[in-house]
Amino acid sequence: MPKLDNIPTHVAIIPDGNRRWAKKKGLKPWEGHDAGAKNLERVLKANLDLGVKYITFWGSSLDNLRKRPLREKKALLDIYRKYFLKLTDSEDIHKHEVRVNVIGKWEDQFPESVKKVIHKCISRTNKYQKFFLNFLLAYSGDEEMVEATNRIIEKFKGKVKRITSRMIKEHLMTKDLPPVDLLIRTGGEPHNSAGFMMWDLRNAQLYFSPVLWPDFDEKKAREAIEDYSRRARRFGG
Repeated sequence: MPKLDNIPTHVAIIPDGNRRWAKKKGLKPWEGHDAGAKNLERVLKANLDLGVKYITFWGSSLDNLRKRPLREKKALLDIYRKYFLKLTDSEDIHKHEVRVNVIGKWEDQFPESVKKVIHKCISRTNKYQKFFLNFLLAYSGDEEMVEATNRIIEKFKGKVKRITSRMIKEHLMTKDLPPVDLLIRTGGEPHNSAGFMMWDLRNAQLYFSPVLWPDFDEKKAREAIEDYSRRARRFGG
């Protein structure tokens, strides 16, 4: 495997297409989500092998949890429980020293049984600093920006005359993450959703794949990184 010269530090992924993949195969929606969770393991390994330090994966929006049918929501929560249990003892996670982080309103939305498993995974990996795997669960970028602004207002109580970029970043849910270098969206719909990481994406390269997420395998993931490595970064210049 040839070494790439220009590896992104931070890759964010919008894994679109689980439900459409299931429908095409005559399966239930949650079977598509399960296939998508299994595929994440393959894509994660490909990114780690290439040396991507930060990987941020959008697991669910607030609307996913509020508007989906109850049975699908329950199945999705069970997938989270099983997946984080597996991550906790994953050989790849511990071999690569990957710190797992979960961002969003998941603690308000998830049952205690699922929260307990997620907290255990976070705790078991919190000493690692080599790689960072971030999950956005019950997350909305629109709400993130609104709440960051309100936190600034509340903190300074009208005493600040000018809001700076640094102040905004320091009050985001994603405050501890570096800017996104590469956004990958699967599923053939080339757009952003719910203001996904809008602040951190402002200088990102975008990669849209027509492939539905469960079929976006290690080879496809590497192709996305290879495409990024060939691009010149101009940052608006």
